[in-house]
Amino acid sequence: MSKSKTSHASRVYLSQLMQPEHANNHGNVHGGWIMKLVDEAGALACMRHAQTRVVTVAVDSLVFREPIKIGDLVTFTAEVTYTGRTSMEAEVQVTAENPITGERTHTNTAYLVYVGLDENNHPAAIPQLTLETDEDKARYEQAKLRQQRRIAK
Repeated sequence: MSKSKTSHASRVYLSQLMQPEHANNHGNVHGGWIMKLVDEAGALACMRHAQTRVVTVAVDSLVFREPIKIGDLVTFTAEVTYTGRTSMEAEVQVTAENPITGERTHTNTAYLVYVGLDENNHPAAIPQLTLETDEDKARYEQAKLRQQRRIAK
């Protein structure tokens, strides 16, 4: 296992066209469906980083700023923003796009925490995060503050 990796190396994209079975009677996609896909994207980014299975241990507040409609192409962009000894935080950006007009809307950002697991389902040490840019360093510091708040609760 590598001792250190960049956040960009963990980046994953999931895209899905929203269908009628994903929505309510008003044509808005169910928040639970979006939450499921946010969790999948975050988990994949963390698995890519840690190169091991992971389990979700925390989801920070998930605020839906704009509705997602049937027919929107929704893209989930996830990458690791913080690493501890066995845990890591993933940031997931959600964007809805009308594939006909090309109009894109950032609908929400979520932060989730995962723990890497070994073959016996025990927490496993994970690679640390290499901070390449000032933006990476700022995001890491913000993530570290969120982690301190989570632990304090």
